[in-house]
Amino acid sequence: MYGYGYGYGYDLPYIILAVVSMVLGMITQGYINAAYSKWSKVPTQLHGTGADVARRMLDSNGASEVGITRVEGHLTDHYDPRDNNLHLSPDNYTKGSVASVAVACHEAGHAVQNATGYGLMRVRSSLVPAVSFTSRTWGLVFIAGLMLGSLRLMQVAVAFFALSVVFHLVTLPVEIDASRRAVEYLGTVSEVDQQGAKEVLTAAALTYVAAALTSIMQLMYYVSRTRDRD
Repeated sequence: MYGYGYGYGYDLPYIILAVVSMVLGMITQGYINAAYSKWSKVPTQLHGTGADVARRMLDSNGASEVGITRVEGHLTDHYDPRDNNLHLSPDNYTKGSVASVAVACHEAGHAVQNATGYGLMRVRSSLVPAVSFTSRTWGLVFIAGLMLGSLRLMQVAVAFFALSVVFHLVTLPVEIDASRRAVEYLGTVSEVDQQGAKEVLTAAALTYVAAALTSIMQLMYYVSRTRDRD
């Protein structure tokens, strides 16, 4: 977040971290865009749109009470346990490509996790309120610590940031499990859809891996900098 290190000129380790993070983000985003674009041109062998197939997956996995709505944007798809709805982007809601089905069923996988009481899903949901607060405030606390010369405030900021790292680490297996559920479901009805889903959702999983790796590197950096001031 900060390109300078405690008044000693350019902070080279942070610059390296920023560059590595940016490159990881570009690579993973490029990969998922390529995979999605490729399979969005292949019609699903199933009948219906992404929303239709997700509906059938939900109904066959004990989550028939889950709703499906449309949300604007590109790849803005998500499942919200608060309203118990899948929110699918226009392409994935209305189109019947392998990519649309894969993404829609991945989100359905999250709903099934919630319906079946999947443990890590519960843990992630319980972390959301705290992470929402700490992710907005840790940077301000860190700046305050720098300005006031307070190591204690800086350590509090790092602890806040560490909670975000924990959230990333919990999120990773939750996302992988949702993808596994989607691929398994599609494999029962279509080998082509299963193959495409594996490629699209593997690419998506790598974005979560990159995010977790970046957050761990950032945490290590901030811990080392606060130790330098002991």
